[in-house]
Amino acid sequence: MSDGSLDAGPFFHGTKAALVPGDLLEPGRASNFGAGDPANFVYLTATMDAAIWGAELAAGDGRGHVYRVEPTGSIEHDPNLTDTRFRGNRTRSYRTRDPLRVVAEVTGWESHPPEVLGQMRENLERMKADGIEAIND
Repeated sequence: MSDGSLDAGPFFHGTKAALVPGDLLEPGRASNFGAGDPANFVYLTATMDAAIWGAELAAGDGRGHVYRVEPTGSIEHDPNLTDTRFRGNRTRSYRTRDPLRVVAEVTGWESHPPEVLGQMRENLERMKADGIEAIND
C-alpha cells in the first residue's frame, strides 16, 4: 500500500527463501549484502529485472524465487539504488519497515546470462572488500 506518490506496482521480491502465499517478509533478517547485518528494511521492486537480480544474488543455497508481494504499510525509495548513490530510480526499487505479504510466486522468469551474473558478483565482492555497505538507517 504505497502512498500513491511513489509507484502503483505491482511489486516483486527476489530471494532464495521458499515461501507461500500469505507469508510475511519482515525486517530483521540478515542482509544479503555487505557483512550480513540484520536489515532494518524489507526491499521490493516494481520491475521483474530487479527482482530477478535479488533472486540470483541473495545469500544462501538453492534456486532463486521471485514473488509478487504487497506492502502492508508505507514504502520509500531504496537509497542504495536511488538518488543517494545513483540518479533517479530506474529499477523502481523501494524499501519498507513494514512486512510484505507474499501474493504469489512468479514462475517462468529467465536468469541473467552466466557472464553477466559473474560480473555482478565480482562487483559486489569488490564493494564488500572496499567496505561499502548497504544503507540500513
